[in-house]
Amino acid sequence: MAKSVYEMVTERIISQLQNGIIPWQKPWTGIRSGAYNRISKKPYSLLNQMLLSHEGEYATFKQWQDLGGHVRKGEKAEIVVFWKIQPVEEILEDGTKEVKQIPLLRYFNVFHISQVDGVEPLSKDELNDIEPIEKAESILHDYWNREGIEIEHIASDNAYYSPSRDLIHLPLMEQFKDANEYYSTAFHESVHSTMKETRCNRAEDRKGKLVAFGSNEYSKEELVAEIGSANLMNILGIESDKSFRNSTAYIQGWLSKLRNDVKFIVSASGKAEKAVKYILGEA
Repeated sequence: MAKSVYEMVTERIISQLQNGIIPWQKPWTGIRSGAYNRISKKPYSLLNQMLLSHEGEYATFKQWQDLGGHVRKGEKAEIVVFWKIQPVEEILEDGTKEVKQIPLLRYFNVFHISQVDGVEPLSKDELNDIEPIEKAESILHDYWNREGIEIEHIASDNAYYSPSRDLIHLPLMEQFKDANEYYSTAFHESVHSTMKETRCNRAEDRKGKLVAFGSNEYSKEELVAEIGSANLMNILGIESDKSFRNSTAYIQGWLSKLRNDVKFIVSASGKAEKAVKYILGEA
C-alpha cells in the first residue's frame, strides 16, 4: 500500500529525531540562511525547511535540466510538500449541488545544487547590519504593544502565557545564562499568545476546554511554540545550543507523539508559521 504524504513527512522527521537532530532547530528562513527554490528565489515553507537536508538552492529534475544542468546519476531526491485545492461536488439534501474546496497534501521531488553539474550557485544577499539583539527587542515590543499584551518581568523560576489575563510572565533577563536563552523563552511564550481568538485562534482546537498537561492538544501547542520560537531565533541569527531543549527525554517525547499521529507535525508546523507571520506583522 502506498504511503500517504503525511506518513512520508512524519517518517522524515522521525528519522532526524532518531539521529539526534531536532529539525525545527535549523536555519530555514530567507534566501541567505535557508533552503529556497532556484527558479522562484523564494524560501520554502517552514515545514519544507524542516524536511530538506541542506540550505541553499533546490529545484526539480526538470528545472535543473531547463537551466542547462544535469542531476548526477545515483543522486537521491528529497521531497517538498504543498497543499493542492481539489474541488469536490456534493449533493445536498434538497437535491442541489455544492462544490467544496478540499485541501489535499501533495509532494514533488527536488534536488540540491550540490547534486547537480553544469549550474553555478547564485550570489548571496548582503547581510543586514542591524544588531540581532536590537532586532529581537524590536520584534517583541512591536508585537506586545500592537496587541496590548501585558508583560510581567519578575524574579521567578517559570515562564508562561495566561490566556485569561492576556499576560506573558517572564523571569528577569539577568536570570538567564545569556540573552539568547531569554529571547528564545520570550518568543516561545509570545507564540503561545497568538492562540487567542482575535489573533490566530488556536483556542478553537481546545473546544472551550482546559488543555490537560501531557494531552495531545497540549503537546501540539507546545510544538507550535517550539517551532515558532526556533524560527524567530533563526530569522534573527541568534540561535544557540543553549537555547535548544534537546535532551534525550525531549526527543523521545516527540518521537512517541509523531508515531501516534501522522498529521501531528504537518498541523503544528502550519500553525507555527501562521503565528510567526502574525508576530512579525505579516499576517
